[in-house]
Amino acid sequence: MVTVIESVAQFNNFIKDNNIVVVDFWASWCGPCIRIAPWFKEQAEKNTDVKFGKVDVDENSDTAEANGIKCMPTFKFYKNGELVDTVQGANKEKIVAMMNKLR
Repeated sequence: MVTVIESVAQFNNFIKDNNIVVVDFWASWCGPCIRIAPWFKEQAEKNTDVKFGKVDVDENSDTAEANGIKCMPTFKFYKNGELVDTVQGANKEKIVAMMNKLR
């Protein structure tokens, strides 16, 4: 399951008490964002030990700004509430590699 994050408070709560979290910062007008979305959802179904979230940067600009998002898609990886790494762009191999590294 992919959780839609709609506020800074929800974002902070989403990442704080979980082992591994991946958050996709995306936009509805972004072609690569739209193309990778079904794959991201599949990953959430396959990797039940990882928590997946999505932030629409236009609908939730406060959270995007607080996280320094400059391009879409951007995937941020958290472990135990701490930012570990960032992948900019729809790079499936890098996203999978980062999830595996955090396990």
